[in-house]
Amino acid sequence: MRKIFSIVSLCGVVLLSGLSISFISCTSGAKAEMPNFVSDSLVAHFDYFAYKGDDDFYKENPLPGDDYYYNPILPGWYSDPSVCTNGTDYFLVTSTFSYFPGVPIFHSTDMLNWKQVGHVLDRPEQLPLDGQRTSEGIFAPAISYNPHNQTWYMITTNIRRGNFYVKTKDPFGSWSDPIWLPEVGGIDPSFFFDEDGQAYIVNNDVPDGGSTYEGHRAIRVIRFDVEADKTIGPSMMLVNGGVNLADKPIWIEGPHLYKISGKYFLMCAEGGTSVNHREVIFKADSPMGEFQPWKKNPILTQLHLDPQRPRPVTSAGHADLIQKTNGQWWSVFLACRPIDNEFENLGRETFLMPVRWSKDGFPYMTMDDELVPRIIQMEGVKRADSPTFGNFEQQDDFDTTKLGLEWMSLRGTATDLYSLDDNPGFLTLTCADVASNELKTPAFVGRRLQHHQFECATKLYFNPRSESEMAGMLMYKDEQHQYLLTVGAEGNQKQISLKKIKGNEVETLAVKALPDAGGPIHLKVKSTGTHFSFHYAVDSEDWNLLDENIDAFFLSTAQSYGFTGTTIGLYASSKSYEFSN
Repeated sequence: MRKIFSIVSLCGVVLLSGLSISFISCTSGAKAEMPNFVSDSLVAHFDYFAYKGDDDFYKENPLPGDDYYYNPILPGWYSDPSVCTNGTDYFLVTSTFSYFPGVPIFHSTDMLNWKQVGHVLDRPEQLPLDGQRTSEGIFAPAISYNPHNQTWYMITTNIRRGNFYVKTKDPFGSWSDPIWLPEVGGIDPSFFFDEDGQAYIVNNDVPDGGSTYEGHRAIRVIRFDVEADKTIGPSMMLVNGGVNLADKPIWIEGPHLYKISGKYFLMCAEGGTSVNHREVIFKADSPMGEFQPWKKNPILTQLHLDPQRPRPVTSAGHADLIQKTNGQWWSVFLACRPIDNEFENLGRETFLMPVRWSKDGFPYMTMDDELVPRIIQMEGVKRADSPTFGNFEQQDDFDTTKLGLEWMSLRGTATDLYSLDDNPGFLTLTCADVASNELKTPAFVGRRLQHHQFECATKLYFNPRSESEMAGMLMYKDEQHQYLLTVGAEGNQKQISLKKIKGNEVETLAVKALPDAGGPIHLKVKSTGTHFSFHYAVDSEDWNLLDENIDAFFLSTAQSYGFTGTTIGLYASSKSYEFSN
């Protein structure tokens, strides 16, 4: 057994016996045996990290059967989903922007039950992110399977470097180094492998003759040589502006090309990724055009609905289509579920819904005033015991030699700043000379928020030796919007504080003195969806409230903009914010 000294004082975690203890208080018992690392300087040790989702929607709306699922199927900021199949296995990828590793890859055999099996970009040479802001980095990965060479491709944009792709014969394993595509401009490239073996890349870029208004973009196509791993010939414009150029549509992007029943369909997003987001479709007799829009576009949107409707789903778009082996068509797409149309702390999530076909042969997901459904039945499929959706609890006891797949760092691996080997059973973070508001790699490992209402807790061993040293829990939206619950020191006094970080502006919202003994400090964050409360406990005592009614809107996309949701995780630093940047 491991960590015997901590069993009596864990807060809200699953013990070795399997008994779940409430997050509300820490249990007291015999005095815990102290580990021998508490005197380490510049190092923080985290015993566990527990996450518990508690959204009211799931409690009030139980699923009616074991073949139903909740939307979003991947909650939290799993943006820009793309999906493909070889006829047996389904794989889905999403954007990661400036987080490392890049592009989580999920696997399923039925389209309902998904499991993350790795990351496509898991090596530094695949993912140069130095100096990039949180919402830069990797945009809109698209995954495809080429049956002619039994190879899987993932193509994407590194916003500072250009467009590239990687490939593999084994999507459960490693992917190739990047193959850059200097002839493909713009963003959002996607492969299409035709039945005759020909290959194409479609992408967003400038129109022929240049843009004539803000947001004026085009969809272009270029041929691709599979054997030579390079493009062929010139890029051609397929769509100028969008469905109707006279309306001056903006930000046509996220294109995907399909061949269905002998016809070629080009599906794209319009309107930007906020509330005006929508999905549109075109049809042609050739992958090179001419593509004609469907007269009933858009095929997916919520933009025209009453913004005051209860529990709205907004910003729906950036979709991908997939046909199951039973012939049914489905679509994955991004959407948001804000509170009061303001609190978008979860970012753009992955939704899944069935596709219908019009009498004139076009696919669509919503029509007229139809809502994106939150509960959907997938007949013939049974929901797994541990689904990716709904309320769930996850705990990491840091018992393995690698971080779980849910964990990410910023702009690099951060493996020189954390360890799971130095003290088995603990995540050890070095107090790096990097602050969380810098465009560098801090000593921070975080995971996505996936619920509006949640609790997160950890147990920390840390003895700061100077006023610049700190360690604790960080809620991170971007360089300009963060909350930090941290153990530090002022003079010779150990203390716990809550800081609001807005770039170089740092406001201390609350501070309390702590005992000088080297025992553990428990930290907890609770969320109602619109407000946070921050708690701490000393050794095995009950929880103490540090501060409450802290505005969650500060971390919302509506306040901070950007393309990610909020991450929460563990952080250590030896650099004061007044000396950063």
